[in-house]
Amino acid sequence: MGNAPFLLLFLCFFFFFSINLLPSTFAIWLTLPASGTKCVSEEIQNNVVVLADYVVVPDDHTRNPTLAVKVTSPYGNNLHHKENTTHGSFAFTTQETGNYLACFWVDGGNHGGGEVSVNLDWKIGIAAKDWDSVAKKEKIEGVELELRKLEGAVEAIHENLLYLKGREAEMRTVSERTNGRVAWFSIMSLGICIGVSALQLWHLKRFFQKKKLI
Repeated sequence: MGNAPFLLLFLCFFFFFSINLLPSTFAIWLTLPASGTKCVSEEIQNNVVVLADYVVVPDDHTRNPTLAVKVTSPYGNNLHHKENTTHGSFAFTTQETGNYLACFWVDGGNHGGGEVSVNLDWKIGIAAKDWDSVAKKEKIEGVELELRKLEGAVEAIHENLLYLKGREAEMRTVSERTNGRVAWFSIMSLGICIGVSALQLWHLKRFFQKKKLI
């Protein structure tokens, strides 16, 4: 029993650093121009839960600007589209691996013009999990709940490492193919240079022979 506080402290520190090793959540303050679009992208692997909330933060109370939001997958599939809104949220489970894009722009009906500030809270993977609901559903709390969070963090780290390992293998394959093509191109270039040089020597030799210089 005397080691329980030290175990809990170790688990808390490990859980904290595990969470910070993962790009799982971030908050962004966007300043949208009166005309134009601003986008936020994040590279996410397959089968990952994504949650996001956004809200317009008015600079003053004299106007109530609205915006339009569009979220697309790496292959261009529309995941969320909303117009004439001041706040909203979107949630989905990724079906493709790649860059997911969330774009914001000010609606044309924004009277008064000027820039519009938007707060975006983007959660990915383990950060998007509702641990309060898990605790109530499974009737767990305290150290047991922290252990469940730790287990989720370890699984997320393991999946991320497998993803990075796969990407590294793909990049290594591409690099090896590129190196092979460069080597063959160098050999072909060298062969062409040798052939052209031999042809020039043969041509010069015949020229001098015809002129009876040699």
